[in-house]
Amino acid sequence: MPFADVAALALPAHAAVAPVAATPWTTVTVRPGDTLWHLALAHHTTIRAIVEKNRLTAGGSVIHPGQKLLVPGRPSSTPTRSATSTPAQARPASTTATVIHVVRSGETMSGIATRYGVSLTKLLAANRLANAGLIFVGQRISVPGAKAPATPAPPTPAHSTPATPGGVGSIYVVKAGDSMSVIAQRHGVSLTKLLAANKLADASRIYVGQKIVIPGTVSAPAPATPAPAPAPAPGYQYPSKTAQAVAASKAKLAAMDVPSRTDTAAMIRATATRHGVDPKLALAIGWLESGWYQRAVSYTNAVGVMQLMPVSQTWASQLAGRTLDRFDAQDNITGGVLIIRALQASADSREQAIAGYYQGLYSVRTKGLYEDTKKYVANVMAVYDRL
Repeated sequence: MPFADVAALALPAHAAVAPVAATPWTTVTVRPGDTLWHLALAHHTTIRAIVEKNRLTAGGSVIHPGQKLLVPGRPSSTPTRSATSTPAQARPASTTATVIHVVRSGETMSGIATRYGVSLTKLLAANRLANAGLIFVGQRISVPGAKAPATPAPPTPAHSTPATPGGVGSIYVVKAGDSMSVIAQRHGVSLTKLLAANKLADASRIYVGQKIVIPGTVSAPAPATPAPAPAPAPGYQYPSKTAQAVAASKAKLAAMDVPSRTDTAAMIRATATRHGVDPKLALAIGWLESGWYQRAVSYTNAVGVMQLMPVSQTWASQLAGRTLDRFDAQDNITGGVLIIRALQASADSREQAIAGYYQGLYSVRTKGLYEDTKKYVANVMAVYDRL
Protein backbone atom coordinates (compact mmCIF):
# COMPACT_ATOMS: atom_id res chain seq x y z
CA MET A 1 0.00 0.00 0.00
CA PRO A 2 1.38 3.50 -0.79
CA PHE A 3 2.42 5.45 2.30
CA ALA A 4 1.92 9.14 2.96
CA ASP A 5 5.57 10.10 3.17
CA VAL A 6 6.03 9.63 -0.59
CA ALA A 7 4.45 13.06 -0.96
CA ALA A 8 7.52 14.58 0.65
CA LEU A 9 9.56 13.38 -2.31
CA ALA A 10 6.91 13.73 -4.99
CA LEU A 11 9.03 15.90 -7.28
CA PRO A 12 11.65 14.12 -9.43
CA ALA A 13 15.15 14.18 -8.02
CA HIS A 14 16.41 16.21 -10.99
CA ALA A 15 13.85 19.00 -10.48
CA ALA A 16 15.40 21.96 -8.67
CA VAL A 17 13.07 23.51 -6.09
CA ALA A 18 13.60 27.21 -5.50
CA PRO A 19 13.36 28.59 -1.94
CA VAL A 20 9.76 29.81 -1.74
CA ALA A 21 10.46 32.77 0.51
CA ALA A 22 13.06 34.19 -1.89
CA THR A 23 10.97 33.69 -5.03
CA PRO A 24 8.50 36.21 -6.49
CA TRP A 25 5.03 34.85 -7.25
CA THR A 26 2.95 35.35 -10.37
CA THR A 27 -0.55 34.36 -11.45
CA VAL A 28 -1.25 31.59 -13.97
CA THR A 29 -4.53 30.34 -15.38
CA VAL A 30 -5.23 26.64 -15.04
CA ARG A 31 -5.64 24.95 -18.42
CA PRO A 32 -7.48 21.69 -19.15
CA GLY A 33 -5.31 18.78 -18.02
CA ASP A 34 -3.28 20.79 -15.49
CA THR A 35 -2.70 19.34 -12.02
CA LEU A 36 -0.82 20.69 -9.01
CA TRP A 37 1.86 18.07 -9.70
CA HIS A 38 2.55 19.54 -13.16
CA LEU A 39 2.39 23.15 -11.92
CA ALA A 40 4.85 22.35 -9.14
CA LEU A 41 7.25 20.73 -11.62
CA ALA A 42 6.96 23.56 -14.14
CA HIS A 43 7.61 26.27 -11.54
CA HIS A 44 10.28 24.44 -9.50
CA THR A 45 8.28 24.32 -6.30
CA THR A 46 6.25 21.85 -4.26
CA ILE A 47 2.56 20.97 -4.22
CA ARG A 48 2.41 21.99 -0.57
CA ALA A 49 3.80 25.48 -1.33
CA ILE A 50 1.14 26.10 -4.00
CA VAL A 51 -1.62 24.77 -1.74
CA GLU A 52 -0.57 26.97 1.18
CA LYS A 53 -0.01 30.10 -0.95
CA ASN A 54 -3.43 29.80 -2.57
CA ARG A 55 -5.18 28.49 0.58
CA LEU A 56 -6.59 25.57 -1.40
CA THR A 57 -9.04 23.27 0.33
CA ALA A 58 -8.87 19.47 0.33
CA GLY A 59 -5.12 19.61 -0.11
CA GLY A 60 -5.56 21.03 -3.60
CA SER A 61 -7.03 17.78 -4.88
CA VAL A 62 -9.45 19.70 -7.11
CA ILE A 63 -8.48 22.52 -9.45
CA HIS A 64 -10.40 23.49 -12.58
CA PRO A 65 -9.70 25.14 -15.97
CA GLY A 66 -9.85 28.92 -15.78
CA GLN A 67 -8.90 29.02 -12.10
CA LYS A 68 -6.24 31.61 -11.20
CA LEU A 69 -3.37 30.35 -9.07
CA LEU A 70 -0.25 31.96 -7.66
CA VAL A 71 2.98 30.14 -8.52
CA PRO A 72 6.67 31.03 -8.04
CA GLY A 73 8.21 32.85 -10.99
CA ARG A 74 8.12 36.10 -12.91
CA PRO A 75 5.39 36.91 -15.46
CA SER A 76 8.00 36.83 -18.24
CA SER A 77 9.06 33.27 -17.48
CA THR A 78 8.96 30.55 -20.13
CA PRO A 79 5.40 29.36 -20.87
CA THR A 80 4.40 26.14 -19.17
CA ARG A 81 1.34 23.95 -19.32
CA SER A 82 -0.46 26.67 -17.35
CA ALA A 83 0.66 29.56 -19.53
CA THR A 84 -2.06 31.39 -21.43
CA SER A 85 -0.22 31.38 -24.76
CA THR A 86 -1.85 29.77 -27.80
CA PRO A 87 -1.03 26.08 -28.19
CA ALA A 88 1.78 25.43 -30.64
CA GLN A 89 -0.45 23.28 -32.85
CA ALA A 90 -2.53 26.31 -33.72
CA ARG A 91 0.35 28.36 -35.12
CA PRO A 92 3.33 27.59 -37.32
CA ALA A 93 6.81 27.57 -35.87
CA SER A 94 9.75 29.27 -37.46
CA THR A 95 12.75 27.25 -38.57
CA THR A 96 14.97 26.11 -35.70
CA ALA A 97 12.71 27.84 -33.16
CA THR A 98 11.73 26.62 -29.73
CA VAL A 99 8.09 25.62 -29.97
CA ILE A 100 5.60 24.14 -27.54
CA HIS A 101 4.01 20.88 -28.64
CA VAL A 102 0.87 19.64 -26.89
CA VAL A 103 0.90 15.86 -26.59
CA ARG A 104 -1.92 14.02 -28.35
CA SER A 105 -3.15 10.49 -27.73
CA GLY A 106 -0.73 7.90 -29.07
CA GLU A 107 2.30 10.20 -29.25
CA THR A 108 5.71 9.41 -27.77
CA MET A 109 8.78 11.52 -27.04
CA SER A 110 10.76 9.69 -29.70
CA GLY A 111 8.00 10.36 -32.24
CA ILE A 112 7.89 14.05 -31.29
CA ALA A 113 11.68 14.29 -31.57
CA THR A 114 11.61 12.72 -35.04
CA ARG A 115 8.78 14.96 -36.19
CA TYR A 116 10.62 18.15 -35.27
CA GLY A 117 14.06 16.97 -36.32
CA VAL A 118 15.68 17.13 -32.89
CA SER A 119 17.48 14.48 -30.87
CA LEU A 120 15.56 12.57 -28.22
CA THR A 121 18.31 13.28 -25.68
CA LYS A 122 18.05 17.02 -26.28
CA LEU A 123 14.26 16.91 -26.08
CA LEU A 124 14.30 15.02 -22.77
CA ALA A 125 16.89 17.42 -21.32
CA ALA A 126 14.90 20.49 -22.40
CA ASN A 127 11.84 19.16 -20.58
CA ARG A 128 13.74 17.74 -17.58
CA LEU A 129 12.38 14.28 -18.23
CA ALA A 130 14.35 11.30 -17.02
CA ASN A 131 12.04 8.77 -18.67
CA ALA A 132 10.87 9.08 -22.28
CA GLY A 133 7.76 7.04 -21.44
CA LEU A 134 6.45 9.43 -18.76
CA ILE A 135 4.33 11.80 -20.87
CA PHE A 136 0.57 12.23 -20.96
CA VAL A 137 -2.12 13.59 -23.26
CA GLY A 138 -2.33 17.39 -22.97
CA GLN A 139 1.23 17.79 -21.65
CA ARG A 140 3.11 20.74 -23.19
CA ILE A 141 6.54 19.74 -24.50
CA SER A 142 9.19 22.37 -25.20
CA VAL A 143 10.95 21.56 -28.48
CA PRO A 144 14.24 23.50 -28.83
CA GLY A 145 15.61 24.00 -32.34
CA ALA A 146 12.48 22.61 -34.01
CA LYS A 147 12.99 22.20 -37.76
CA ALA A 148 9.43 21.31 -38.67
CA PRO A 149 6.17 23.29 -38.44
CA ALA A 150 4.29 22.70 -35.22
CA THR A 151 1.04 21.86 -36.98
CA PRO A 152 -0.54 18.53 -36.21
CA ALA A 153 0.14 15.71 -38.62
CA PRO A 154 -2.92 14.70 -40.66
CA PRO A 155 -4.76 11.80 -39.07
CA THR A 156 -3.88 8.42 -40.53
CA PRO A 157 -6.92 6.35 -41.50
CA ALA A 158 -7.05 3.25 -39.37
CA HIS A 159 -7.63 -0.10 -40.96
CA SER A 160 -7.17 -3.64 -39.93
CA THR A 161 -6.63 -6.64 -42.12
CA PRO A 162 -9.31 -9.18 -41.14
CA ALA A 163 -7.76 -11.73 -38.86
CA THR A 164 -7.61 -15.34 -39.93
CA PRO A 165 -8.72 -18.00 -37.43
CA GLY A 166 -6.25 -17.53 -34.64
CA GLY A 167 -5.26 -14.08 -35.95
CA VAL A 168 -1.98 -15.24 -37.50
CA GLY A 169 -0.42 -12.78 -39.92
CA SER A 170 -2.99 -9.98 -39.60
CA ILE A 171 -1.80 -6.38 -39.55
CA TYR A 172 -3.39 -3.49 -37.67
CA VAL A 173 -2.54 0.16 -38.40
CA VAL A 174 -2.47 2.35 -35.29
CA LYS A 175 -4.87 5.28 -35.20
CA ALA A 176 -5.12 8.24 -32.82
CA GLY A 177 -6.26 7.13 -29.37
CA ASP A 178 -5.05 3.55 -29.73
CA SER A 179 -2.89 1.82 -27.16
CA MET A 180 -1.33 -1.63 -27.22
CA SER A 181 -3.67 -2.82 -24.46
CA VAL A 182 -6.72 -1.62 -26.41
CA ILE A 183 -5.45 -3.29 -29.60
CA ALA A 184 -4.80 -6.51 -27.67
CA GLN A 185 -8.32 -6.53 -26.22
CA ARG A 186 -9.89 -5.73 -29.59
CA HIS A 187 -8.18 -8.67 -31.26
CA GLY A 188 -8.52 -11.11 -28.37
CA VAL A 189 -4.81 -11.57 -27.68
CA SER A 190 -2.73 -10.97 -24.57
CA LEU A 191 -0.75 -7.75 -24.26
CA THR A 192 2.40 -9.75 -23.50
CA LYS A 193 1.98 -11.79 -26.70
CA LEU A 194 1.26 -8.67 -28.75
CA LEU A 195 4.37 -6.87 -27.47
CA ALA A 196 6.52 -9.94 -28.12
CA ALA A 197 5.19 -10.35 -31.67
CA ASN A 198 6.15 -6.75 -32.43
CA LYS A 199 9.42 -6.81 -30.48
CA LEU A 200 8.28 -3.94 -28.28
CA ALA A 201 9.69 -3.57 -24.77
CA ASP A 202 7.49 -0.57 -23.90
CA ALA A 203 3.73 -0.69 -24.51
CA SER A 204 3.53 3.12 -24.61
CA ARG A 205 5.93 3.53 -27.55
CA ILE A 206 3.59 3.29 -30.51
CA TYR A 207 2.59 5.98 -32.97
CA VAL A 208 -0.20 6.78 -35.40
CA GLY A 209 0.31 4.91 -38.66
CA GLN A 210 2.49 2.19 -37.14
CA LYS A 211 1.75 -1.33 -38.38
CA ILE A 212 1.15 -3.83 -35.59
CA VAL A 213 1.33 -7.58 -36.18
CA ILE A 214 -1.55 -9.44 -34.53
CA PRO A 215 -0.42 -12.91 -33.37
CA GLY A 216 -2.61 -15.91 -32.57
CA THR A 217 -5.05 -15.76 -29.69
CA VAL A 218 -3.25 -16.83 -26.53
CA SER A 219 -4.10 -15.68 -23.06
CA ALA A 220 -1.36 -14.35 -20.85
CA PRO A 221 -0.54 -16.63 -17.92
CA ALA A 222 -1.89 -15.29 -14.66
CA PRO A 223 -0.09 -15.72 -11.37
CA ALA A 224 -1.30 -18.73 -9.48
CA THR A 225 -2.39 -17.12 -6.24
CA PRO A 226 -2.37 -13.58 -4.84
CA ALA A 227 -0.09 -12.88 -1.92
CA PRO A 228 -2.00 -12.88 1.37
CA ALA A 229 -2.69 -9.49 2.90
CA PRO A 230 -0.07 -8.58 5.50
CA ALA A 231 -1.11 -9.29 9.06
CA PRO A 232 -0.59 -6.93 12.00
CA ALA A 233 2.59 -7.35 13.97
CA PRO A 234 2.15 -9.88 16.81
CA GLY A 235 0.87 -8.26 19.96
CA TYR A 236 0.02 -4.96 18.25
CA GLN A 237 -3.53 -3.71 18.56
CA TYR A 238 -4.72 -1.08 16.10
CA PRO A 239 -6.89 1.74 17.48
CA SER A 240 -10.60 1.01 17.71
CA LYS A 241 -11.27 3.85 15.27
CA THR A 242 -9.16 2.06 12.66
CA ALA A 243 -11.02 -1.19 13.26
CA GLN A 244 -14.33 0.64 12.90
CA ALA A 245 -13.14 2.28 9.68
CA VAL A 246 -12.08 -1.12 8.30
CA ALA A 247 -15.50 -2.58 9.10
CA ALA A 248 -17.24 0.37 7.47
CA SER A 249 -15.08 0.06 4.34
CA LYS A 250 -15.82 -3.66 4.04
CA ALA A 251 -19.55 -3.04 4.42
CA LYS A 252 -19.50 -0.25 1.83
CA LEU A 253 -17.63 -2.38 -0.73
CA ALA A 254 -19.86 -5.39 -0.04
CA ALA A 255 -22.84 -3.33 -1.16
CA MET A 256 -21.16 -2.16 -4.37
CA ASP A 257 -20.77 -3.85 -7.73
CA VAL A 258 -17.12 -4.53 -8.52
CA PRO A 259 -15.47 -5.76 -11.73
CA SER A 260 -14.25 -9.33 -12.13
CA ARG A 261 -10.54 -10.06 -11.85
CA THR A 262 -10.34 -10.40 -15.63
CA ASP A 263 -12.01 -7.01 -16.14
CA THR A 264 -9.87 -5.50 -13.40
CA ALA A 265 -6.69 -6.71 -15.10
CA ALA A 266 -7.85 -5.14 -18.37
CA MET A 267 -8.59 -1.87 -16.55
CA ILE A 268 -5.12 -1.85 -14.98
CA ARG A 269 -3.47 -2.44 -18.37
CA ALA A 270 -5.45 0.31 -20.08
CA THR A 271 -4.96 2.82 -17.26
CA ALA A 272 -1.22 2.16 -16.97
CA THR A 273 -0.73 2.51 -20.73
CA ARG A 274 -2.73 5.73 -20.78
CA HIS A 275 -0.48 7.25 -18.09
CA GLY A 276 2.85 5.99 -19.43
CA VAL A 277 3.39 3.32 -16.78
CA ASP A 278 4.60 -0.19 -17.63
CA PRO A 279 1.33 -2.22 -17.55
CA LYS A 280 3.14 -5.31 -16.25
CA LEU A 281 4.49 -3.33 -13.30
CA ALA A 282 1.05 -1.95 -12.43
CA LEU A 283 -0.44 -5.44 -12.77
CA ALA A 284 2.25 -6.98 -10.57
CA ILE A 285 1.83 -4.39 -7.82
CA GLY A 286 -1.97 -4.67 -8.05
CA TRP A 287 -1.74 -8.45 -7.75
CA LEU A 288 0.50 -8.29 -4.67
CA GLU A 289 -1.71 -5.64 -3.09
CA SER A 290 -5.13 -7.23 -3.60
CA GLY A 291 -5.10 -10.09 -6.11
CA TRP A 292 -6.88 -7.63 -8.49
CA TYR A 293 -9.88 -7.54 -6.15
CA GLN A 294 -11.67 -4.27 -5.44
CA ARG A 295 -13.31 -5.51 -2.22
CA ALA A 296 -9.93 -6.10 -0.52
CA VAL A 297 -9.52 -4.09 2.71
CA SER A 298 -6.39 -4.27 4.86
CA TYR A 299 -6.16 -4.03 8.65
CA THR A 300 -4.91 -0.42 8.18
CA ASN A 301 -8.00 0.47 6.06
CA ALA A 302 -6.16 0.40 2.75
CA VAL A 303 -8.89 -0.20 0.19
CA GLY A 304 -9.35 -1.77 -3.21
CA VAL A 305 -7.26 -3.02 -6.11
CA MET A 306 -4.27 -0.80 -5.39
CA GLN A 307 -4.86 -0.67 -1.61
CA LEU A 308 -5.20 3.09 -1.25
CA MET A 309 -5.30 4.60 2.22
CA PRO A 310 -7.18 7.89 2.78
CA VAL A 311 -3.97 9.93 2.65
CA SER A 312 -2.92 8.08 -0.52
CA GLN A 313 -6.27 9.00 -2.06
CA THR A 314 -5.60 12.66 -1.30
CA TRP A 315 -2.15 12.56 -2.88
CA ALA A 316 -3.40 10.63 -5.91
CA SER A 317 -6.18 13.20 -6.33
CA GLN A 318 -3.56 15.94 -6.45
CA LEU A 319 -1.73 14.02 -9.16
CA ALA A 320 -4.96 13.48 -11.11
CA GLY A 321 -6.21 17.05 -10.77
CA ARG A 322 -9.61 15.83 -9.56
CA THR A 323 -11.05 14.09 -6.54
CA LEU A 324 -10.58 10.32 -6.78
CA ASP A 325 -12.85 7.89 -4.94
CA ARG A 326 -10.82 4.92 -3.69
CA PHE A 327 -14.03 2.89 -3.38
CA ASP A 328 -14.58 3.19 -7.13
CA ALA A 329 -12.53 0.53 -8.97
CA GLN A 330 -11.43 2.76 -11.85
CA ASP A 331 -10.52 5.66 -9.57
CA ASN A 332 -8.66 3.27 -7.26
CA ILE A 333 -6.64 1.91 -10.18
CA THR A 334 -6.01 5.40 -11.53
CA GLY A 335 -4.75 6.54 -8.13
CA GLY A 336 -2.39 3.58 -7.78
CA VAL A 337 -1.04 4.02 -11.32
CA LEU A 338 -0.44 7.76 -10.81
CA ILE A 339 1.40 7.06 -7.55
CA ILE A 340 3.56 4.47 -9.32
CA ARG A 341 4.33 7.04 -12.03
CA ALA A 342 5.24 9.68 -9.44
CA LEU A 343 7.44 7.23 -7.54
CA GLN A 344 9.25 6.21 -10.72
CA ALA A 345 9.89 9.87 -11.50
CA SER A 346 11.42 10.40 -8.04
CA ALA A 347 13.13 7.09 -7.32
CA ASP A 348 16.64 6.08 -8.35
CA SER A 349 15.52 2.72 -9.76
CA ARG A 350 12.45 0.65 -10.52
CA GLU A 351 13.09 -1.49 -7.44
CA GLN A 352 13.29 1.61 -5.23
CA ALA A 353 9.99 2.86 -6.66
CA ILE A 354 8.36 -0.51 -5.87
CA ALA A 355 9.77 -0.34 -2.35
CA GLY A 356 8.42 3.20 -2.04
CA TYR A 357 4.91 2.01 -2.87
CA TYR A 358 5.07 -0.40 0.06
CA GLN A 359 7.22 1.38 2.65
CA GLY A 360 7.20 5.00 1.54
CA LEU A 361 9.99 6.53 -0.53
CA TYR A 362 11.18 8.89 2.18
CA SER A 363 11.48 6.01 4.61
CA VAL A 364 13.28 3.88 2.01
CA ARG A 365 15.84 6.62 1.41
CA THR A 366 16.42 7.52 5.03
CA LYS A 367 16.14 4.10 6.68
CA GLY A 368 16.80 1.63 3.90
CA LEU A 369 14.58 -1.32 2.97
CA TYR A 370 12.96 -3.26 5.80
CA GLU A 371 13.06 -7.06 5.52
CA ASP A 372 9.36 -7.25 4.60
CA THR A 373 9.94 -4.53 1.99
CA LYS A 374 12.71 -6.60 0.39
CA LYS A 375 10.33 -9.55 0.20
CA TYR A 376 7.64 -7.31 -1.29
CA VAL A 377 9.97 -6.05 -4.04
CA ALA A 378 11.12 -9.61 -4.80
CA ASN A 379 7.51 -10.82 -4.98
CA VAL A 380 6.46 -7.98 -7.27
CA MET A 381 9.33 -8.75 -9.63
CA ALA A 382 8.51 -12.47 -9.54
CA VAL A 383 4.92 -11.74 -10.59
CA TYR A 384 6.19 -9.24 -13.18
CA ASP A 385 8.36 -11.91 -14.78
CA ARG A 386 5.41 -14.33 -15.03
CA LEU A 387 3.07 -11.84 -16.74
